[in-house]
Amino acid sequence: MRKGTLRQILLITDGCSNHGEDPAAMAALAREQGITVNVIGILDRGAMDENGRREIEAIAAAGGGMSQVVYAKQLSQTVQMVTRQAMTQTLQGLVNRELKQIFGSDVSLEDLPPDKRGQVMEVVDELGETVALDVLILIDTSGSMKTKLPTVKEALLDLSLSLNARMGENRFSVFIFPGKRAHAEKMIDWTPRIEELSTIFPKLASGGLTPTGPALREAIAYFERKRSLRSWIGDGDEPYIEESSL
Repeated sequence: MRKGTLRQILLITDGCSNHGEDPAAMAALAREQGITVNVIGILDRGAMDENGRREIEAIAAAGGGMSQVVYAKQLSQTVQMVTRQAMTQTLQGLVNRELKQIFGSDVSLEDLPPDKRGQVMEVVDELGETVALDVLILIDTSGSMKTKLPTVKEALLDLSLSLNARMGENRFSVFIFPGKRAHAEKMIDWTPRIEELSTIFPKLASGGLTPTGPALREAIAYFERKRSLRSWIGDGDEPYIEESSL
């Protein structure tokens, strides 16, 4: 399997979208373009509205990613777990595609003898530590998120530390939604570290609608602009690991 870059959108929200297109449809579009969409729902004190929970699960399922609904105090551990599990899930899916190409359509990782399966999983684990990773973090800053934003900041700083302990290259970008003049607004461009969150978060104003679908569309477009720029400047030799690349 050739090396490349895993691409993820990490959506952090506390409820249901209420403006714009269906976010699950946007997540499906992301998946078609080789971008995994993970979703974390944050609980306050009570239970999340059932519609919100169903939407979170639908977005992650359509985006080929993971979803979790947790209380704020569990956020840091959950963000790291979901990001890493989604990496492993993507890599296992790519391994299965390779196996089917080699051995036929009915063969998957689970069909291999235990010793061979163990060898393949060692490769998957190694790739999880060495493959490059781009994570676009998409944060809901609607009114109900106001008290949760400090916890989100700390969880994302912990995520940066955790992923930078890997050998592979990491790049993060941070968007919030709704933006001041658009459905989503870029706060941090691609960077290996996101310590500047500490200065940005205290200035964030929460409020407005929850345009989750349009925000996901903006995130997908931003990935594609980055990809086009890399090709234009002659850095297009590095392949992206995505479903359409095998």
